Amino acid sequence: MITTAMLRAFCDAVEQRNGRAFAELFTEDGIYHDVFYGVFAGREKIAAMIDDWFYRTATDFRWDMHDPVTDGTTLYARYTFSYRSTLPEANGARAMFEGVAIMTLKGGRIASYHEVANTAPAFVDLKFAPERIAKIVAKQGAELKARPEMRRHLK
Repeated sequence: MITTAMLRAFCDAVEQRNGRAFAELFTEDGIYHDVFYGVFAGREKIAAMIDDWFYRTATDFRWDMHDPVTDGTTLYARYTFSYRSTLPEANGARAMFEGVAIMTLKGGRIASYHEVANTAPAFVDLKFAPERIAKIVAKQGAELKARPEMRRHLK
């Protein structure tokens, strides 16, 4: 599958709440690391992430990938992403993010996915209390510090 078609299928599956189609884009043992919900390993859990986790407190997803770059093993794409929140405090607000998707490819499928996302504007859109935002950002900071490539930066 060519890169742009795979990325469109990726986004369409999320927008259509089609976890099965989404998971099929991954290798059997594929891993999806979500900036909010953490790690989902294997197609069954990746499908559940879309069908259940994503749609648990949100609806009307929109996801677009821009300017993809790949060497056949690693794929980077800038993305824009939004959804309508069903959280009571959000009052139906649309939460919007911009980020970069980083995928490791194997045999034409995604072996791993992780992202770097600017989540702060969405927290404001969702009307999260400052204390809640601080807690989420602290968790993201702890996850960053725990990554092997950050060891040198902690000294």
